Amino acid sequence: MKLAVVGGGSTYTPELIDGFARLRDTLPIEELVLVDPAADRLELVSGLARRIFAKQDHAGKITTTTDIDAGVADADAVLLQLRVGGQAARNQDETWPLECGCVGQETTGAGGLAKALRTVPVVLDIAERVRRTNPDAWIIDFTNPVGIVTRALLQAGHKAVGLCNVAIGFQRKFARLLEVEPGQVHLDHVGLNHLSWELGVRLGGPDGENVLPKLLAEHGDAIADDLHMPRKLVDRLGVVPSYYLRYFYAHDEVVKELGTKPSRAAEVAAMEKELLEMYGDPALDEKPELLAKRGGAFYSEAAVDLAASLLGDGGSPVQVVNTYNNGTLPFLADDAVIEVQARVGRDGATPLAVPALDPLYAGLIANVTAYEDLALEAALRGGRDRVFKALLAHPLIGQYEYAEGLTDRLIAHNREHLAWA
Repeated sequence: MKLAVVGGGSTYTPELIDGFARLRDTLPIEELVLVDPAADRLELVSGLARRIFAKQDHAGKITTTTDIDAGVADADAVLLQLRVGGQAARNQDETWPLECGCVGQETTGAGGLAKALRTVPVVLDIAERVRRTNPDAWIIDFTNPVGIVTRALLQAGHKAVGLCNVAIGFQRKFARLLEVEPGQVHLDHVGLNHLSWELGVRLGGPDGENVLPKLLAEHGDAIADDLHMPRKLVDRLGVVPSYYLRYFYAHDEVVKELGTKPSRAAEVAAMEKELLEMYGDPALDEKPELLAKRGGAFYSEAAVDLAASLLGDGGSPVQVVNTYNNGTLPFLADDAVIEVQARVGRDGATPLAVPALDPLYAGLIANVTAYEDLALEAALRGGRDRVFKALLAHPLIGQYEYAEGLTDRLIAHNREHLAWA
């Protein structure tokens, strides 16, 4: 089995490598190719990757290349973990929206749109190269904004499934609180990428006992603290919202907070510099503790599970992924991309049935899906007016003066990445 990781020079790659090494029985990789245009980073990351494999007695071969076509050739699956423009572009996404009184975040709001506009054309180019080189390869997208990027891939006819670590993070957290193995915890996870709710927490399987009321009664304070939301709100909802919902439920409060501290991108950039120095140490043969602060917890385990199910019989039969709606949420078009529990196998992902949703959740899902429709149109076709309409449609913006100001700033900060600007 051969896997390629595009964006393999990321400082987060050692987390992925550690998962591949630990879970080699689930996903028996014979060759792993790390693909990245940054040859200097590739050298540091791949050196540590080989030492991790060696320490854990993994027999797989790790190779590197800056050539996408060569890297994805003959790959059974291609994992995409890109950041077009790097942390510098992310820092802009997290700062200029604040000038208009709007949240600055890299996956939602104006910053999320900027990232989509930069990313979608690049990902589609990579996917076309994969299709030309190896049309049978699965594409696993971890590149944000995952919902929009995955929809772009699926619309273009690629074999793609989107992946996020939010659901597996909740699964692991709830398993600790319940003192059970993670595999015993199944989530009634519903929504879009970075706009989701855990409507139930079931033991033993998708049809198991719902212990969410017990979790909220016994551990509500800890759950609310992790979400940075008030306990009374979580109790009132009776569900566990993704922490990204805080941008919607406490927008003005978050904007004030963000204006008083360095951006997350600045923190991560400093962390990455330190991590790369660590990776250059020939004595280091495991992922450093600092990497846990980098974000993306449990991504490696989710990636292994998904790849194993798509390529064989080693993964879990039911997983939370991003895929076509196909009637699952009746108020959305079939080609909307949703994030729900799905049966995953060699033929891809098929969403499980979802009960009728409370309008509190369905309304916001429909609104953000409409924004994502317009965002993808802007990413594919360009144009100031399309950018403006997408921003105007976003529930975190919604006022024409904000949308005008944000449109000007978005284009000004991203001209080098926008072919039409």
